[in-house]
Amino acid sequence: MTASTSSHTGSINLTNATRAYDTAGAPFLAVQQVDLEIPAGQFVAIAGKSGSGKSTLLNLIAGIDRPTSGAVHIGGVDLAPLSEDQLAAWRGRNVGVVFQFHQLMPALTVAENVMLPMDFCGVYPSSERRRIADQLLALVGIQDQAHKFPAALSGGQRQRAAIARALANDPPILVADEPTGSLDSQAAEVVIDLLRAQSAAGKTVVIVTHDRDIAAVADRVITIADGQIAEDTAPTAWVPIEATGA
Repeated sequence: MTASTSSHTGSINLTNATRAYDTAGAPFLAVQQVDLEIPAGQFVAIAGKSGSGKSTLLNLIAGIDRPTSGAVHIGGVDLAPLSEDQLAAWRGRNVGVVFQFHQLMPALTVAENVMLPMDFCGVYPSSERRRIADQLLALVGIQDQAHKFPAALSGGQRQRAAIARALANDPPILVADEPTGSLDSQAAEVVIDLLRAQSAAGKTVVIVTHDRDIAAVADRVITIADGQIAEDTAPTAWVPIEATGA
């Protein structure tokens, strides 16, 4: 499946975004006064040391966390007024999330795991969901594992299943937190290729990573230090996918 996004749907805009956490002493600023604009279709790697605020920034983009101050607009939608239920429904349709350790449901088959977001959001009729799940598993190269439980799969296969699940509702944005961190180099390369292919198809892909191979193929690398953007290497010649007709 490929993205059916417009230049607006997959856009990411943070304005003066700050996320503070209460501690025994002064509040801890995990992300502070970040201004960030990511156009639809861009493949972005977020790098930085442990504790620098990378995952918090990703959670703000995904609507998993809310800013203490500042604004987050995703696809032109201001996330601030949304209730928790509205935010969960919005995220299910607009953001696919891939975690480092896949977080598949162990009691469900691989195909059933991929169908979960479809069941939650109701984007597709129930009669179509298994067919779409099979298509997505074929896309990531593990359709033959559809009937198995996650424990029977290798680490790389489980992460591919997690990518298929993230694509279940054809969201315009994919975010991934260290998606290759627990994989060997061969499995990691497959995952990188899959994510890169989704960006080439028009989805916005944002990845928190320590993996230099991901940074090497990204359109843009944003380095976070102490909760702020320390470096933003955006290729000046980068052109959005839609503008090229690809």
